[in-house]
Amino acid sequence: MRKQMLENAAFEVATQVRTVEEAIDTTLIEIAELQSRMMRINSVAHVGPKPIHAALQELSTALGSLVAARGAIVGCHAQLAEAKGSVPGLRTVAFGDADDCPPPSAVTDLRIVA
Repeated sequence: MRKQMLENAAFEVATQVRTVEEAIDTTLIEIAELQSRMMRINSVAHVGPKPIHAALQELSTALGSLVAARGAIVGCHAQLAEAKGSVPGLRTVAFGDADDCPPPSAVTDLRIVA
């Protein structure tokens, strides 16, 4: 029973880590689109660079923070993968195929194998 609980918990963590990584990447895409739309509206309005400059600076700050958060999540993922080897019952557990991490498309199809 304990082994099954460990496997279930590991599965949930692996799935959640992938979900968080994908959410951050999606948000990065949305920020890039927002920046593009802001530049486009500024160009169409012919008002010069000043009106949206402060907003672009704020967006840049948000982008930098999100990129830093992405790096921290990647680091967290690596630490979890390393920590897995220290947990009795998970040392020989792998998720998905022989790859280190499940591909994004396989998140809903993860299987725990021993």
